[in-house]
Amino acid sequence: MKDFYEYDYSESPRQDTYTPTIGELDLEARSSLRRLTRGTSTYTDEQADGYDVEYRKLRLERVVLVGVWTEGTVQQIEARLDELAALAETAGSEIADMLYQKRDKPDSGTYIGSGKVDELKSIVAETGADTVICDGELSPGQMIALEKALDVKVIDRTMLILDIFAQHAKSKEGKAQVALAQMEYLITRVRGWGGALSRQAGGRAGSNGGVGLRGPGETKIEADRRRLRSDMAKLRKEIAAMKTSREVKRMRRDQATIPQVAIAGYTNAGKSSLINALTNAGVLVEDALFATLDPTTRRANLADGRAVVFTDTVGFVRHLPTQLVEAFRSTLEEVLAADVVLHVVDGSDPFPMEQIAAVNKVIGEIVEETGQPAPPEILVVNKIDAADPLTLAELRHRLDAVVFVSAHTGEGIPELETRLEMFLNTLDREVSLHVPFSRGDVVARVHEYGTVLTEEYDADGTWLRVRLPAQVVDELAEFCHEQH
Repeated sequence: MKDFYEYDYSESPRQDTYTPTIGELDLEARSSLRRLTRGTSTYTDEQADGYDVEYRKLRLERVVLVGVWTEGTVQQIEARLDELAALAETAGSEIADMLYQKRDKPDSGTYIGSGKVDELKSIVAETGADTVICDGELSPGQMIALEKALDVKVIDRTMLILDIFAQHAKSKEGKAQVALAQMEYLITRVRGWGGALSRQAGGRAGSNGGVGLRGPGETKIEADRRRLRSDMAKLRKEIAAMKTSREVKRMRRDQATIPQVAIAGYTNAGKSSLINALTNAGVLVEDALFATLDPTTRRANLADGRAVVFTDTVGFVRHLPTQLVEAFRSTLEEVLAADVVLHVVDGSDPFPMEQIAAVNKVIGEIVEETGQPAPPEILVVNKIDAADPLTLAELRHRLDAVVFVSAHTGEGIPELETRLEMFLNTLDREVSLHVPFSRGDVVARVHEYGTVLTEEYDADGTWLRVRLPAQVVDELAEFCHEQH
């Protein structure tokens, strides 16, 4: 028997070493943390952080999806339910069944009509589902009524998205933003547990101010709301401090005169795959909704040698909860700070025009509230290798100046880089520089930040005809000359 500290290396075959990328490590960590609790009911009274609130940690198992069809075609409502199914699977659940109801508007009492509630109850019993997810934001009354009627956990689209964000947030700022969004959602849905609804004052004199001042004390619900408001104020201060740190970093990037390119678009449209195709950055890529929550910034060089900075931002979705828009405003402002936005659209989606409208709506809200104009955008239709040719033909007909690419196969990427170079050239000034041989640092800077059109030499130095950012031209004014 070998000694505990001995190891015979000859017994193990030699293996080639492999260093995983950052994205692969993130994906492995995320998979290990995904919450799947098979065989455990979700209807358990878990109280997180000491709050007695109607929000348990979502341990989704088998779920039934419910939608209300108020407008649009059958294909559109089915596409929305398919998106809800993708959200539920991203959260770690298994879809047992789905149903929808045609109504002018959702029922004020139970979201769906009483007959549909009975049908839903039988589906829950037959499939053994323990969670029902509604494709909309439920009022507290609707949620309580459905839970009483179905005797299972009922959540809405907002709670589901918040749970996904809580699972996927990695950075300190991302976690704080998700926590704030959850608290803003919970504060209107606090309700007591059983007999813990209030704390009545005692009868002894002096216990609550003495004679004439006795009565009900602070209710448990009021105490929960007070604690939530206090914690929300602390989180807002923390996020504001983190925003200052990001603004400092952004200011440094601006001073470096490197063009800023933000990649925005619908969730799971392939934004991270596109930034990898453009920069070989190794950013996390996962076929799941909201895989990217923390902005990822990568520097790369275009084909003409120009240095640019790409920022991968959080994705948008239809009916994005207002709490998330508020909490992630500092992150979304990265889009407004860019010189140009690559608006990525999923070409394989059955209704890509609805994706474009949803993204433009959120960006419009941010522009309206901040008063900062939106930067120019280049529309990029991704996943053309998996798209329906008829859908692509419709997009070509309805949209102008669109670049069709596949980040997976690389098709169209050179055309996108050319389009990006052409746009960045419009932001530059074309000048002639005469740089002495002793100022090699100036020549190096010109090559880094600009596009060199011609380069010639004479006895005194180097003649350069270049396109440079206006800020760099001002800094190098002493070298600007007319071409000899």
